[in-house]
Amino acid sequence: MSEVTIQLNGIEPVDFYGVNNGKLKKIQNAFPRVKVVSRGERIKLNGNDADIEKFTKTVDQIQKFIKRYGEISGDQLTDLLDGIEVDQLNGDHQSKDVLVFGPHGKLIKAKTANQKRMVELNEDNDILFAIGPAGTGKTYTAVALAVRALKNKVVRKIVLTRPAVEAGENLGYLPGDLKDKIDPYLRPLYDALDDMFPIEKLNYYMTNRVIEIAPLAFMRGRTLDNSFIILDEAQNATSAQLKMFLTRLGPSANCIITGDLTQVDLPRNQTSGLAKSVKLLKDIKGIGLVELNRGDVIRHRLVKAIIEAYEDDHNKNNPPNNLAN
Repeated sequence: MSEVTIQLNGIEPVDFYGVNNGKLKKIQNAFPRVKVVSRGERIKLNGNDADIEKFTKTVDQIQKFIKRYGEISGDQLTDLLDGIEVDQLNGDHQSKDVLVFGPHGKLIKAKTANQKRMVELNEDNDILFAIGPAGTGKTYTAVALAVRALKNKVVRKIVLTRPAVEAGENLGYLPGDLKDKIDPYLRPLYDALDDMFPIEKLNYYMTNRVIEIAPLAFMRGRTLDNSFIILDEAQNATSAQLKMFLTRLGPSANCIITGDLTQVDLPRNQTSGLAKSVKLLKDIKGIGLVELNRGDVIRHRLVKAIIEAYEDDHNKNNPPNNLAN
């Protein structure tokens, strides 16, 4: 009998062990002659040399898979334990266009030309403005880029924020505490994250503040470093708020600002600061701009027609506003 301690390297223990150690138990069942004691990132093994060697190689394969794809499902773990090599498992997941592998093997990638442009500009700029109408995937692509950066350990945390501005409804009298009142404003960000993480892992990250979602007003006074920060619905921020937000960034921060200039929900006595911020900052090296349009709409087919009708009506009474000029 031998005793060996192995170390999990570069992955979160919860990704390896599973909820309530469910995945670890499945591995243990595949090696009934090996006694396994896990503690944090360390796993202590007792058994004969041949079984321990095979167990260790299996752990290496699982870690390799998790590092490559972000997680391993129960079925994928079963296949791996049955002897299928990592390079043969999920061969269709090798596409370089994939940004994130979501739950149940879901492939999350940029689908349109301007979404792909977002990905390219994000790689070359620390700050990126993504402007366009509803349904063009601005927020979803931005969150996918943030999740990819977190999984690749480029950043230590994700901060998602948006102005808590009502879109014609009054939420101030809803029951509950502060979180209950502001969560409706932040729901689109939760929806995107739900597509990219298993629920138990997302809860783990949010409980430990690896992923933070907060109203824009909560950013004041902070310095955000080693973080990927997304300001969503930035058309509902004033110039002062945008300046406050942009001056929060630390030396190792990455930031995407999304907005739709046709859907400003600010009170009539306040002016959106998004267009002004873009015009002031777009020529600074390290700040990028991508303008999405109705050709990037990936929602229901009627959404594109609805946007087109509103744009045509708007253009009849207003001169074109091209932020790139």
